[in-house]
Amino acid sequence: SNMKLRRTPRSTVQELVLDNCRSGEGKIEGITEEFSNLELLSLINVGLTSVADIPKLDKLKKLELSDNRISGGLEVLAERLVNLTHLNLSGNKFKDISTLEPLKKLPQLKSLDLFNCEVTNLADYRESIFKLLPQLTYLDGYDIDDCEASDSDGEGDGVEDEDEEGLGKRSASNVS
Repeated sequence: SNMKLRRTPRSTVQELVLDNCRSGEGKIEGITEEFSNLELLSLINVGLTSVADIPKLDKLKKLELSDNRISGGLEVLAERLVNLTHLNLSGNKFKDISTLEPLKKLPQLKSLDLFNCEVTNLADYRESIFKLLPQLTYLDGYDIDDCEASDSDGEGDGVEDEDEEGLGKRSASNVS
């Protein structure tokens, strides 16, 4: 009998981790709109140069794309992943703030990672990204006031300590 994935209908899959699998021609392949309940998609280090073939995934919240060779074309993410909250683009080829502009159209986006992308070397990089993407709470794991993201998705109880921590330490240097 042919080995079609009958046992697990794609529509029931919530997390798909394909890290380190080589993509053909630098494109996303084999992921279709049938994965309609997918909430996390991880494509770390798969040799992607383009996200053009990402399907429309309305439930997707987290997209991991670190250590690929993507340099642009993010418009499709804004069109097809309307509920995305976390996007990791670390270790890709983004050089200019302007290539990230399409992310403005992701209303739920609250966390963006760009570690080891050339764009992080620009002067006023953090300021520019927060200005460009007003919906963003965390850039590279820190908010606009340099407070670290508490892992609210996991076991973090770091909700309360933002007051004592952070504010007190920094207030002295903010005096102009």
